[in-house]
Amino acid sequence: MNKYQDKTIRWGIIGCGNVTEVKSGPAYQQAEGFELVAVMRRDEAKARDYAARHGVKKYYTDAEQLIADDEVDAVYIATPPDSHRYYAQKVAAAGKPCCIEKPLAPSYEDCQAIVAAFEQQQLPLFVAYYRRSLPRFQQVKSWLEAGKIGDIRHVSWHLSKPANPLDLSGDYNWRTDAAIAAGGYFDDLASHGLDLLIYLLGEVQHASGFAVNQQGLYSASDAVTGCWVHQNGITGSGSWNFGSAKREDRVEIIGSQGKIMFSVFDEAPVCLANHEGEQSRFIDNPKHIQQYHVAAIDRDLREQDRHPSTGKTATHTSWVMEQILGR
Repeated sequence: MNKYQDKTIRWGIIGCGNVTEVKSGPAYQQAEGFELVAVMRRDEAKARDYAARHGVKKYYTDAEQLIADDEVDAVYIATPPDSHRYYAQKVAAAGKPCCIEKPLAPSYEDCQAIVAAFEQQQLPLFVAYYRRSLPRFQQVKSWLEAGKIGDIRHVSWHLSKPANPLDLSGDYNWRTDAAIAAGGYFDDLASHGLDLLIYLLGEVQHASGFAVNQQGLYSASDAVTGCWVHQNGITGSGSWNFGSAKREDRVEIIGSQGKIMFSVFDEAPVCLANHEGEQSRFIDNPKHIQQYHVAAIDRDLREQDRHPSTGKTATHTSWVMEQILGR
C-alpha cells in the first residue's frame, strides 16, 4: 500500500531564500495534502523571520537536523547548486522523498550521483523545472501533439539581456561564479528553456557549442551559442548573451505546415501560425509559479499520475548543457 495515499505529507525546506518567498514556498503550503512544517537557513535571524512571516512552526540553522526531524516527511532543497549533491545524499540516506531546485547540480557527474542515491533507496526525486507543468506550455505541447504545424523540423531560441547593476558593481553573485556555475546565467536561465524544449520535442542525441566571456565582469561565461539534434531528428539552435543592448526571449518551433512562437520567461502569448491562419493565447502564470509543479508532486507521491520533471530528466538536461558549454 502507498504510505502517502491518505496522509498529509509534511515538508521541510533547506535554504529558505528568495526563490521560496513567492515562487515555491507558498505552493507547498497551499497544495492540498501538503503542509510546510520546517525551514532551514544558516542565518538564524533570517530563518526565524521566514518562519514567522510564513506561519511555519519550526526553523533550523542546521540542515541535518531538519532532515532528521521525524515530523518532516519530505524535503525541498532550494540552496545554490554546488550544495545540492551533499544535501541530496543526506536526504536519500534518511529515506525521504525530495525535490531539488534547478539545475540539479553543477555537473553531469554530480547529477548522476544524486539520482543513484535515490534509486538505491527506491525514493522519488523531483527537480523544479516547473515550466513542464505550466498551462501555457501545456498549450504548446497540445498543439504539437495535435499536429498543428505538421512534422516538426527545427527549434531556435534566442535569449539576451543587458548586464544588470549587480554584474556591473563587481559584487559577489554565486550565479556568475564559475566555481558554482561555469556557464553563469546560462546555467541558471538557459537550463529552464532547454529542459522545456526537451520535454516538448524529446531527448537530445547530440549537442555542441561554444562559451566565452565577452565582458570580463565575472568569472563565468556570459555568451553561449549551441546546436543540437533530438533523437527524433529535430534540429535545434540557441544563443544566450548576457551583455546585449536589450532583453529578448524568443522561441520558434518550425514545422512542415507552420510554426509556434513563445517566450520562455516573459509574460507573453503563445502563438500558432499555420494554413488555418494565426492565433495567439495569453495564459496567465499562477502567482506562485511552482503551484502546478508542486500539485504534480502530490499526485505522483499518491500514485495518481507521473511527474514530468524527475531526477532522470533533469540529469539529461544537465548533460545537454555540458555538451553545449564544451565541457
